[in-house]
Formats: sequence, C-alpha cells, structure tokens
Amino acid sequence: MLKNLKKEIAALYLASKRDDVPWYAKVVILLIVGYALSPIDLIPDFIPVLGYLDDIIILPIGIMFAIRLIPKNIMNECREQSENIFKNGRPKNWIAASIIILIWMIIVTYISINLFSIF
Repeated sequence: MLKNLKKEIAALYLASKRDDVPWYAKVVILLIVGYALSPIDLIPDFIPVLGYLDDIIILPIGIMFAIRLIPKNIMNECREQSENIFKNGRPKNWIAASIIILIWMIIVTYISINLFSIF
C-alpha cells in the first residue's frame, strides 16, 4: 500500500507539470504533493493517535481528491512515468516545510498570547 501511495504522489507530481491539466487541479496537486514530501508534518507524529492521522487519513483523501480532478488518460500516463521517480530516495519540499513551520509558529504565538492574557 505504501509503495502504491508513493507511486500516486509521483504521478500527481508529474501531472502538475503538464499543460493539459487544469489550473485548479494543479493547485490542489501542489498542495498535496508539497505536504506529502514535506519533511515536517502539520500534526507531529509524536502526538498520540493524532500524529498519524495525516498519514493514514488526510493524505490519502487528498490524493484521491486530486486524482479525481485529472482526466483518466493523463493520470494513467503519469502513473506509467512515475515507476522510477523515487529510486534515489524521497525528494524534499522545503517550501512546504517552511509553510508548516509558519503555521505552527502562528498557532503557538496565538496560544501564548491568549494564555498570558488570562494571567
């Protein structure tokens, strides 16, 4: 199953580079692929149960949604091309990681401000 998930992510990445994929699909694809390849999770894995929620539920649902936005013939071509894209390891997406870090910083700052205003 994990190998199939990697293949789908690679196929989505390839689909995002094509001119015949609609722009709105490309936006969704870039968000999903960026999150999947990000070295940092929105919900850290060390948080019990919730930490793996994104890996088990959120990411596959996002992938399925992105796949539905792409014409079937294009997605099939991209799946064929994606066979060997992960041979040299998982590529990193530092832009997505930076966005996730920024989101966490905003959340922590918001919580800190609200906690200190109580006291």
